[in-house]
Amino acid sequence: MYHPAFATEKIPVQKFHKENKLSFEIRTTEWLQQHMPQVSKPHRHDYYELVWIITGSGTIQADMEQYEIAENTVYRIKPGQVHSFSMNEGTKGYILSFSNEFLYLSDEKTDAVNVPTVIDGMDEDMVIEMGIIARQMTREFDNYLVLRSEILKGLLKIFLMYLTRHTKPVTEQVAQSRNKELTAKFFSLLEKNFMTSRMVTDYAGELAVTPNYLNEIVKKVSGFAASYHIQQRIVLEAKRHATYSDASMKEIAYHLGFDDVAHFSKFFKNVSGSNFTDFKKSITSQVAFA
Repeated sequence: MYHPAFATEKIPVQKFHKENKLSFEIRTTEWLQQHMPQVSKPHRHDYYELVWIITGSGTIQADMEQYEIAENTVYRIKPGQVHSFSMNEGTKGYILSFSNEFLYLSDEKTDAVNVPTVIDGMDEDMVIEMGIIARQMTREFDNYLVLRSEILKGLLKIFLMYLTRHTKPVTEQVAQSRNKELTAKFFSLLEKNFMTSRMVTDYAGELAVTPNYLNEIVKKVSGFAASYHIQQRIVLEAKRHATYSDASMKEIAYHLGFDDVAHFSKFFKNVSGSNFTDFKKSITSQVAFA
């Protein structure tokens, strides 16, 4: 149930500009700091973002986690993830923004879901090769030439393949490709439907598999069953609003589809291990001493 008290979105959601029909962008960190100063405030997107820091320092806040910016490191921001950047002067790198739809427009599928949150320790050769690809993408994005979208899709896939190669052996990727594809589809559905669909059967039906099979495959790939991720996604959204807005527990409960606040409170405690009031107090105290 959507409650009237939550009629205005508490956390800004950024979308691609209506003129950007590609659902893809690549910008330098210098451009981002100059043209989009609002990135220093908590916000979220409906698309993926890869932040590649080549040199510089600062912090990236993603949900309730803070990461110190390190050189030659890639940070992945998922759709819906509340985040903000604080980059010190002289920080250089690239910001790649793209939707899953953009990535899936060709026959070959490379899923950004499988890219870890933080990728570091890249060797010099990898940095040089990825830098060449990033510059090619920038030139192609800035020029409106024939086959622009096809070339950008190909370059982005190569960029992601470099990242995936850096984190997993190729043979392991091939062996688990089907399981990963099913898991990726589950997470995509979960992101869209978590406020209305809370049962594994809801997602299993959409994916044409049994609930037990979906739980088993998702656990193999992610370490946890589908049921766990459904519960955690609901609690994560509650924590986001508790952290980044002034919404009350009642407002958040109704926003997430709970008709009974007491039921929401019990659910939050069972899943997170602490009650909502204590969590809200801990966030308030952290802000007060920051």
